[in-house]
Amino acid sequence: MDHYADDLAALTAHLDLTEAVHVGHSTGGGEVVHYLARHGESRVAKAVIISAVPPLMVKTAANPGGLPKEVFDGFQAQLAANRAQFYYDVPAGPFYGYNRHGAKPSQGVIWNWWRQGMMGGAKAHYDGIVAFSQTDFTEDLKKITVPVLVMHGDDDQIVPYADSAPLSAKLLRNSTLKTYKGFPHGMPTTEADTISADLLTFVKGAAITASA
Repeated sequence: MDHYADDLAALTAHLDLTEAVHVGHSTGGGEVVHYLARHGESRVAKAVIISAVPPLMVKTAANPGGLPKEVFDGFQAQLAANRAQFYYDVPAGPFYGYNRHGAKPSQGVIWNWWRQGMMGGAKAHYDGIVAFSQTDFTEDLKKITVPVLVMHGDDDQIVPYADSAPLSAKLLRNSTLKTYKGFPHGMPTTEADTISADLLTFVKGAAITASA
């Protein structure tokens, strides 16, 4: 996660970005949080974390609501055994909620997720499971002072809602929690009209209602 944050810092410095609004989905939400805490807020106006992994995904004594480490060990085992199949099964099932009764899977969306996954490096993907599941962002969240919009669906099967978004919102100094009833982890894709509209509202500085 340090590497992710440092890459982002190098990019923002190279582009000389100021008053930026950083939007991170899933692991990217953790990256945004760690970037702000590690590199400061001098270039940042606001942030948005969507279906994001903070504060901590794995179950520990201090985080009893987290998922057992065996869950993530299983992800690594599946990835190592047959990465191509794993990268089809995830979007075809829980990522977009396509395994829910009445869902209408989009093969284009599924195969595009697969395409993006297969373009990455297997070792990086294997290690990345540890990065997103075992990084504790608690202290990072406490350091952030810029306004942060926390967006999460309550039917997220990848990053369970109860142990993520509400806890992050409480740790942040200046947060707005927006909960979406029935939305999946991949809601920026499956519910793009709703998510994009709320993002634009937040960027423009208008008030965001607490739930949807």
